[in-house]
Parts: sequence; structure tokens; C-alpha cells
Amino acid sequence: MLIRALKLVDYNLQTPESKMEVKINRFFGPIVTFINGGDRLPWTSPDIVVGCEREVADANKGASDEGKNESIMRLSWALVHSKQPEDVQRGIAMLEASLANTSSPLQQREKLYLLAVGYYRSGEYSRSRELTVQCLEIAPDWRQALSLKKAIKDRITKDGVIGIGITVTTIGLIAGGIIASLIRRK
Repeated sequence: MLIRALKLVDYNLQTPESKMEVKINRFFGPIVTFINGGDRLPWTSPDIVVGCEREVADANKGASDEGKNESIMRLSWALVHSKQPEDVQRGIAMLEASLANTSSPLQQREKLYLLAVGYYRSGEYSRSRELTVQCLEIAPDWRQALSLKKAIKDRITKDGVIGIGITVTTIGLIAGGIIASLIRRK
């Protein structure tokens, strides 16, 4: 009750423009979330990617193998979480190349998860789901992988609903055109 009262006070102190924005967001927010997928995966900015690339370059100059691997993993993480499709593809390529050389189950789990994120970001949901399942075979209770698995399922469901909507609309337009042409003939 107190939270609702505080929201009302906050709402009443807003300017008319911001009140309208709140109303619009309440109405369209769920629609936008539905269309965009609504996943909770983080995004990285180009600055973070550049910083990680710099870190890898510095590590290659004299860091231990462990230091190099850690900086490469951070770069891979930044790339697959990027909004730039070319960065995501670079991250996928880096992870796939390094996956064969992974001996530790923990490292394999991390790389599989990041690959699954990369494929999810690139729209390859079935491949992402396969990798997430492999990841969960290693660590069945890992929350990040479980969350990604749910996001994949939700995205596949949403895409199916949109596909059905497009099909129904197309059929409706064709049927309407046929009916209109029949009415004109009479």
C-alpha cells in the first residue's frame, strides 16, 4: 500500500509531458518488450569491446598463458554481448576455435554458454538451445544457463506467434480481395 501511495505521489509531481510518457510506456511497454524479446542478457558498448581488445594486445606482450586466456575470455564475452552483429560473429568464431583446447569442465561450461549467447544474439535459436543444453549437462543448476534457456524458449514462442499472425493477416487479405472481386462482378 505504501509503495502504491509513493508511486501516486511521484506521478502527481511529474510534468504533464512526463505523465503522458508514463501513460504511453504503461500501454506500449509490454508490446515493445514482446516484439524485442524482453531477454535480460546484458549488452556491451563498442568502448568495452575496444578496451577488451586492448587488454588482449597487452596480454600478448608478456602475460602468462593464464592471463592471456582470461583476457581472451573477457573479449569473447564482450563480443557476444555486443549490439554489432560483426562483433557477435567474431566472438562466436573465437569461442569455437578455443573450445577444442578446453580441458576444464568449468571453462567448457563458460565457453558453451558464451557460444549459446552468441548464437542467440545472431538469431540461431536452435543452435543456441543445443549449446545451452550441453552447458546444463555440465552444471544442471546454473542460473545463467537456465535463464538463457527460458529466453530462447520465449523467443521461439514469440516468433511462432508473429509468424501465425502474418499468415492469418495474409489469408485475410487474400480472402478479402477475392470477396471484393466477386462483389464487383455481380
